[in-house]
Amino acid sequence: MFKLSERVRALRPSATLAVDAKAKALKEQGVDVINLSAGEPDFDTPGPIKEACISALNEGFTKYTPTPGILSLRRAICERLERDYGFKYQPDEVIVTSGAKQAIFNLILALVDPGNEVLILSPYWVSYPEIVICGGGVPKIVESKFEKRFEPEPEEIIKQITSKTVGIILNSPSNPTGLIYSRDFLKAVAEIAERHGLWVISDDIYDRLRFDRGRPENILSVAPGLRDQVFIVNGVSKTYAMTGWRIGWAVGPKEVISACSKIQGQSTSHATSFAQKGAEKALKLEDHIVQPMVEAYARRAKLLCKLLEEIPELRFIEPQGAFYLFADFSSYYGKKTPDGKVINGSVEMAEYLLESARIALVPGVAFGDDKFLRISFATSEENIERACRRLKEALLSLS
Repeated sequence: MFKLSERVRALRPSATLAVDAKAKALKEQGVDVINLSAGEPDFDTPGPIKEACISALNEGFTKYTPTPGILSLRRAICERLERDYGFKYQPDEVIVTSGAKQAIFNLILALVDPGNEVLILSPYWVSYPEIVICGGGVPKIVESKFEKRFEPEPEEIIKQITSKTVGIILNSPSNPTGLIYSRDFLKAVAEIAERHGLWVISDDIYDRLRFDRGRPENILSVAPGLRDQVFIVNGVSKTYAMTGWRIGWAVGPKEVISACSKIQGQSTSHATSFAQKGAEKALKLEDHIVQPMVEAYARRAKLLCKLLEEIPELRFIEPQGAFYLFADFSSYYGKKTPDGKVINGSVEMAEYLLESARIALVPGVAFGDDKFLRISFATSEENIERACRRLKEALLSLS
């Protein structure tokens, strides 16, 4: 028998991928499941992007590329950062990765020694703690409150800092809440990072999916002097409906980006060559290509909120971006299902809704808050309406 490493034994499987897989398996069996668990756009990749990839294939662009990515794509990333944020970076401060997740992996492996602590704000994307654990670090969770729009008080962040704390991860617009951090909150985090010498990973994967049509912002927007401590992570997956293309990137101080390239050179080598050409085309497209998708998400968010307001004792905050809503179901905990089972948390609630209402949602415990479930509205308005009818009926059937 093989003895698995402590590292892998400490890891939890991705709850979002697990629920999505279960929902898809039921669909394949002919079950009418409405999948509101997926963390990917339901739109197709825009045609010009696919055409650029096809052209690259036809031209034989199928060989190895430099480990940090082709120069033209890294230049396009720099140009996009300047266009969206006003930030100026050089190509040697950029590494292209196989998805934004690998960018975070690379950074954690480059920045974290065994026992180092990394602050993660709850609720958080499910993979943050697990990536830190993979890197030998210790995830330190900073709790937040619904009433404060999930922005922790600065004092709560400071209380978690010890001599072993090295960094903090931010994500805005947020998965799972769909909320955008306020400028005041980002300023407070910047002050803490500067005072305690912490690096910051800013996961900006949903940055252009804002419903206010505002310019993307992150911690450097309010604290440009923190540039030498901030790493920007992004990719094409969400903005351009390119989840399967697996193209992401990290941008930041050259010394660390070079270290990430060294790590990547010994793991995946580089992102797929022809997919890089597609990503380059995506970044050069005008905003009108993306805007219809953003407007559709905004309409769906409004519709979802309107329908959820009709369900008693369900609490939520209207999303400001991304395509998620984080709803508090805890008023229904402790109640019995029609067959007599007691629902004691988000996992049992998600199981009940999948089995009885054929709706797939993700348990909030995976995001650090067991009171909640995440609802993805990356689906049609018809599906949202059908799902909410089923959800209301299922919850009101509890006793």
